[in-house]
Amino acid sequence: MSQMKDIYAIHQSEYETVPECVAAAPAVVKLLGEHTDFTDGLVLAASLSPEARVAISFRKDNSLRFHAADFNERKRANITTLKYKREDRWANHIKSICDYFWRTFQLEPRGLNVTIQSSVPLGLGLGISSALNMATAFAFKTIYGLDIKPDELAFHAWKAQSTFFETELPITNYLAITAPAGRSFSIIDLRTKKRRGIQFLPEPWEMVLTDSKVPRLSVDAELAQRIADCNSCLSVIAPNNSRSIREILPRELDELLGIVPERKRRRCLHILEEVRRVSDAEEAISKQDYLGFGKIVNKSHASLRSLYEISCPEIDWLVKRALELEGVLCAKLVGQGFGGSTLTILKSEYKEIYYHKLEEYERIFGFKSIVHEITTGAGLRILEH
Repeated sequence: MSQMKDIYAIHQSEYETVPECVAAAPAVVKLLGEHTDFTDGLVLAASLSPEARVAISFRKDNSLRFHAADFNERKRANITTLKYKREDRWANHIKSICDYFWRTFQLEPRGLNVTIQSSVPLGLGLGISSALNMATAFAFKTIYGLDIKPDELAFHAWKAQSTFFETELPITNYLAITAPAGRSFSIIDLRTKKRRGIQFLPEPWEMVLTDSKVPRLSVDAELAQRIADCNSCLSVIAPNNSRSIREILPRELDELLGIVPERKRRRCLHILEEVRRVSDAEEAISKQDYLGFGKIVNKSHASLRSLYEISCPEIDWLVKRALELEGVLCAKLVGQGFGGSTLTILKSEYKEIYYHKLEEYERIFGFKSIVHEITTGAGLRILEH
């Protein structure tokens, strides 16, 4: 991961004033439970070393100026006319926090200079928009002196974006971002909207994120269809949400033979088993059964491939070849699917062997994969100059 430039210097060069505050929020990867956000299930997530940073200083007028340092792009708004504009793209995330926090906490709206910067790889489902929102929310908490606990901040940042974008977004990433710095996983409970921490794998286990570079068209329709398929099964097994998804046993889907199409049964089976895999993974880690943990993660990929059907030949090749190597604990698809990236957990001394294997991938498929060496994140924090 490339070193980010000094955001303090960038902000001062852009606006001729130093930031009042610079906040940073980590990216997030979901190892298990990625596609269960529409349920009251569980997700195993980790905050990562790539992060989004937001620098803010006050203005003397009512203008809002936004500068995306990585793209050298600029947007403008006014505190009296805050609304979603499609052409404002990334700036809408900042505006959502401004609008929500000023109204919810009855703060005095003031003109702002905002600089954003990110080391989060794009298009891999690592929660860059959530990180941007959380960094902005944390900056607001700081410059306005708000007394808000981390889980409450996550709720408000999530609510801000859901309200501004007029769609109910998953809260998973927001809660995962509140994990403290250090080697830890997060269990996100979607029923209670709470996070709890568990230990990460000890050294020498490390994470590697491999971008397959497979070009993807919009996958929204495909994912929406899978959610609809799952809901069709759940509506028969638990009419009117009479039972939690955690109470439904995968074998109960056998009763739907001939009642719902096999495709829908397979996709629902993945969701039911995936929620249980999170609990099984937590138990394995608590017993220091790391091989058992790896097997659970590998089963998740097999299920994403065969039951949920969101993998592709390139991703399957990357996973299979990784698992053939000594020193690799597990590998699986992460993100939305239909391309994207794999997450591999391996011993640090075997990374060079893994990188060498990727040369074969380019010869076979014609795509040059990109490897990101990642660690658990430094946490949600204020950057000192």
